[in-house]
Order: sequence, then structure tokens, then C-alpha cells
Amino acid sequence: MSGSYCKSLYPFSGEQHQQGLSFDTGEVIKVVQALPGGWWEGEKDGARGWFPSSYVQVLEKTASLSQLPVEDLRDPLPPQWRCYMSPQGRRYYVNTTNNETTWERPSSAPGTPKTSLRHKNSLPAGTTHASIANLDGGFDGASFFSQQSPGSTSPTRKQNKETTVTINCVTFPSPVSLVEQQLLKPNEWSYCDYFWTDKKDPQGNGSITGFEVLLQKQLKGKQMQKEMAEFIRERIKIEEEYAKNLSKLSQIPLASQEEGTLGEAWAQLKKSLADEAEVHLKFSSKLQSEVEKPFLTFRENFKKDMKRFDHHIADLRKQLVGRYAAVEKARKALADRQKELELKTQQLEIKLSNKIEEDIKKARRKSTQAGDDLMRCVDLYNQSQSKWFEEMVTTSLELERLEVERIEMIRQHLCQYTTLRHETDMFNQSTMEPVDQLLQCVDPGKDRELWVRENKTGEIRPVDIEI
Repeated sequence: MSGSYCKSLYPFSGEQHQQGLSFDTGEVIKVVQALPGGWWEGEKDGARGWFPSSYVQVLEKTASLSQLPVEDLRDPLPPQWRCYMSPQGRRYYVNTTNNETTWERPSSAPGTPKTSLRHKNSLPAGTTHASIANLDGGFDGASFFSQQSPGSTSPTRKQNKETTVTINCVTFPSPVSLVEQQLLKPNEWSYCDYFWTDKKDPQGNGSITGFEVLLQKQLKGKQMQKEMAEFIRERIKIEEEYAKNLSKLSQIPLASQEEGTLGEAWAQLKKSLADEAEVHLKFSSKLQSEVEKPFLTFRENFKKDMKRFDHHIADLRKQLVGRYAAVEKARKALADRQKELELKTQQLEIKLSNKIEEDIKKARRKSTQAGDDLMRCVDLYNQSQSKWFEEMVTTSLELERLEVERIEMIRQHLCQYTTLRHETDMFNQSTMEPVDQLLQCVDPGKDRELWVRENKTGEIRPVDIEI
């Protein structure tokens, strides 16, 4: 991308960036550096700075010259005429007043006969549309039709097929022309790098988005947290039942008539049962307040938050689908207008007629409008995809943070469980030491790496459609 040129679609003041590059609509900018975040560094008139990539359109090297007026060092053109270079390298001329085009060079000398209408309209329809649209700052026809033969008017998508591929309405770089993308968070196995494409639903119900995979991970984590709380509840019941039985056993009057020093020792043994029962009751009470309750109350609004995330991203994805459908509709409309213009041009070459001349002018205007509509649709699609991209990064990083927070919370409370267990049963600490060692080795980052490796759907991020 660096070293190529782009043309501004909208004016940019440069105030949104500390080192912004300002420009007006229709200016040509050299791309110095193109970063994946949506901001590019460019150079114009000796000044360098940053600008949003959605404000410009990249010019093909083969067609970039056709988008600029061609200087003619001979006698000057009449005021209303401008000279352009066709994608095939041939000069043609456009009348900015009535949008007429001709291969022959108009002369400003008095008395020069006007070029015949037949010859004016023998210009390729695709080239005519590109010229007029460029004058209006609209559709970039030169790059769009750069692969056409002089007599062809059907739009080509060769450039789009070579550089991008659209999957489920999301545009990715084509594997053939793919330049290696640097991860947003290298060496971290971050959610924001590996869940851009959709994956086949294991249950056979079509496909699910990468974001849905992340949401399923969160919901599964919540379910595991709930099941851990249920496990601790069962442990509490056992402790309470055990303490109850110990207390009951300590009150049985068996051997209570034993006398002397032996009787005192026996009474002390029975009292120790009551003391042990009290210890287990305290243990069960602390398990409930310090382990079970935090598991149950941690993120009480979890499902509501997940639904909010899901609806937000799903709405953006639906908008993206709608915008892509609009692009395809506008693309088809442009092709239809080009065919209509070609037909009218052929009719004129067969038979001169004022009516056909008017029809050609109308067809040109419709073709120009269709091209502008396509560019607007593409721009809206790219804006929607950019918004979806930004929200995907932000939300996936938030889900990543929540997962780390959940794991850390569970680790801390399980450590508290082992601490209480040690305090309760000093004679059986060795049974808890392996658990302590494993809890010390809990690593959210490693857990995430293993999970991402197994469940990732794709690490290639979307790019804009290129026309």
C-alpha cells in the first residue's frame, strides 16, 4: 500500500489527529504508511500527516493517470473543455457544460467546425461515464473500467476479485494478494485477533460468527461457576450433617459412670467431640459466606450484559449485511445503465436521430448517477464495516477482561477454601497440598491460549471493498 496514491472523497481538516493531514475533495495523496487501525500516513504538497482511510479511494497504478486532467502544451482548449487519458492510454475530451465527449481535440480557433455528433458518441460508454463522474467528484470510473476493451460497457470486478473476497458480507483480503497482517496484540493469543471469520455450526445449523463463539465461551464459564457453587453447597451440607452427628454423639451418656482418672479421661474425650462439632459448624458457615455466596453473586447481571453485547454486535452485523446488499444492488444498476448507454450509442451509429441523441444524454446522466450511487453505497458499507470492526475489537477485549476477572475470582475463593480446610483439619493437611500447588499454577493467559488454539475461527481481519 505504501508508495501508492489515493484520491480524497471528502474534505478533511486534520483536526481529529495531532499530526493530521488536511485536504479538500478530489486531491491526490501519496500513501506513506497504511496501518490496520483505519488511519493512514500520507504526503501532499510536501506536507506529511495522518488521515482516515475511509475518506479516500486508492488509485490503481494502471488507471491513476486517467483520473487527472492531461496537460496539453499545444494551443489551449476552449474554456468548457478538459482533456483526459483513457485507461487504454488514448486522449479524450469532455465538455463540462453539456457532458459531451469526443476523441478529437476541440479547437478554440474561430470558425472551426464542430465535431460531428456521430464521432462524439463513438467514445466508449464506460470511459464517458468515468470522465463525467470524475468531473463531479463522484464515481471513479477510470479505475472501475480500467480492464475493459474500448467497446465494452459491462463493469468488471477483476480488481476486486484479485485483492478482496467477501464472505457472509464481510470483506477480507484475497489469499492471492494477502500481505501478512500483524496481530493487534502479538504473542498474547488475544480474542481480538482470532475470531473475525464465521465457522460452521457443529450442530449443522449453518454457521456461527466468531463473536458468538466468544459469547458461548462466556456463557459456559458462567455455567461452570454456577456448578462450582452447587458443589460447595453439597460440601457445606456434609459438614453440617457431620457436626450435628458429632454433637449428638458427645451427649450420649454411655460409660458416664466411669470413675477416677479413667472417668475424667473419658469425659474429656466426649467433650472433644463437641469441640470438633463446633469447628465443623464454623467451617460450613465460612464456606457459605466466603466461597459459595461470592460464586452465586459474582456478576448478577451477567446474562443481561451478554445479551447487550450480543444485540449490539448483531445489529452492526445486520447493518453490514444490508449495506452490502445495497452495494450489490447499486453494482447491478450501474451495469444495467452501462448496457443501456451502449445500446443507445450503437443505435446512434446506425441511424442519426435527435431523439436518440437526447436518449444518449439521458442514459449518460443515469449512468453517472448510478456510478455515484454505487460509490455512496460502498462508502456506507465501508463505514459500517469499520464501525463493526472497532466494536468487535473493543467488545472482544472486554470479554477477554471479564474472563480473566472470572478466573481470578474463582482462583482466589478456591484458595480461601483450602485455607479454611487447613484450619479445620490440621491432621490432614497433606491431602490439600496438591490442590494448593495446582491453584498456584493457574494461569489465565495459558488457559486462553489453549482455548483460542482449539476454537479460533480466523485471524485475517476485514478490509474495505476496493472498486
